[in-house]
Amino acid sequence: MRRLSQRKALTLVRELDAFPKVSESHVETSASGGTVSLIAFGAMALLAFFEFFIYRDTWMKYEYEVDKDYSSKLRINIDITAAMKCQHVGADILDLAETMITSNGLQYEPVIFDLTPQQRMWQRLREEHALQEVLYKSVLKGGPTALPPREYASIEPLNACRVHGHVYVNKVAGNLHVTVGKPIHHPQGHHAHIAAFVSHDTYNFSHRIDHLSFGEEIPGIINPLDGTEKITYNPKLLLYNQMFQYFITVVPTRLNTYKISADTHQFSVTERERVINHAAGSHGVSGIFIKYDTSSLMVTVSEQHMPLWQFLVRLCGIIGGIFSTTGMLHGLVGFFFYVICCRLKLGVYRREEVQLHNEMNNLNNHQTPLLAEAVPQE
Repeated sequence: MRRLSQRKALTLVRELDAFPKVSESHVETSASGGTVSLIAFGAMALLAFFEFFIYRDTWMKYEYEVDKDYSSKLRINIDITAAMKCQHVGADILDLAETMITSNGLQYEPVIFDLTPQQRMWQRLREEHALQEVLYKSVLKGGPTALPPREYASIEPLNACRVHGHVYVNKVAGNLHVTVGKPIHHPQGHHAHIAAFVSHDTYNFSHRIDHLSFGEEIPGIINPLDGTEKITYNPKLLLYNQMFQYFITVVPTRLNTYKISADTHQFSVTERERVINHAAGSHGVSGIFIKYDTSSLMVTVSEQHMPLWQFLVRLCGIIGGIFSTTGMLHGLVGFFFYVICCRLKLGVYRREEVQLHNEMNNLNNHQTPLLAEAVPQE
């Protein structure tokens, strides 16, 4: 009884077989079919190879939400070199609430304004590799961010001042400026610089922004103003008296990649500069003014990778799609070829027709005497 039930079960399973086997004696091969098969296998291998590289690659996913963290402080990382002596320049920050931020976190270092060939090469490399998505993928902790020091001591005079460090400010609009004279911190919040003792002939706000970023400083990421260099000399007016303005919109950014996770800030910038010439009606204060404002939106940047199951599904779709498509095309081409050759009697169909005509003639010639003998004599 068990054997009978097993046989019935096997018979039922065989009847449900959706992939019946065809005997090799009933299979007919052709040169055209073999050619199409080779093309299909080559296309499968090529597309599967490219699909594997797509599977290994990653991409950045951007999500936007309202930034609810309005009470925390915003860190500003600064590294600016101005072509004036340190005793003649001062840097501070004034926010929208007329609150003057002390610049205790900033350091003034006398340096040489002109870069060495090695430093200039480092600056060019940073500009060439400023691709945001590539940097997000390849960022590594410990990468160089600051300008490398000079490889040898120079006898040139220290004609510039490097202002570098970081300060914490409120998350409201503000103005970071480097201008003539040291800042005065008034108890009532008024803002002023002691510039009366600085001669106008010493004004020279040619500057270089080696680094400017907001939030946590991540080594390896290049910001929009990194490497910016401006020269102020105007040969027509024979003066260096000029104002530089940078209008910045800061966007809080949460970065999550396979190599690093950090809370930082992106920003976009618009630049403007003009010569200060009171005789011509162009009034203002010479200096470097960086006006920033924070966005109410936060961007979450996460590195995404194709899951294994999706890769296998795409691979099966490639193999099955090419196999089915080439089979359909081969059958369609064969059908049209058969129709055209049959109608026009071309190729093998022409030879088959001639052979069939000759066989019919031979048959008729062989049967004609028999028919003649069958005719009754009168």
